[in-house]
Amino acid sequence: MKMNIGALTFQQKIYWLVKQIPLGRVATYGQIAALCGWPRHGRYVGYALYRLAPNSDIPWHRVVNAQGKISYGPQRRGTDELQRWRLEVEGIVFEGGDRINLRRYQWQPPTMVYQPVYQPLIWSEGAATDSAKAG
Repeated sequence: MKMNIGALTFQQKIYWLVKQIPLGRVATYGQIAALCGWPRHGRYVGYALYRLAPNSDIPWHRVVNAQGKISYGPQRRGTDELQRWRLEVEGIVFEGGDRINLRRYQWQPPTMVYQPVYQPLIWSEGAATDSAKAG
């Protein structure tokens, strides 16, 4: 079965994609933006994830910056340490104290089928679990 996510807003696409990241894997803000069809808009991904409650069912903690680091900031009200703790609980190791090895832990989503520009992005619903098994 395929899911048409083309009708979703940019923010809804972000949340939907972040839900696809399997346990023990991470994605970067820029990677999520590009997969949503908005390359070079990683900052908007950060804004969307910042709006989520810390106990959200969307695994916001699995998104890090392009250097494989948590983007610390006083406006995050302590969720920086919560993010690190959750990632460590999932088995992700921080190298040099603060960096995740993206070659080892970065999520590689299953192949998506892109339709021509004005048609929706199509994604097989079972694909996320298939990639998690392969990774």
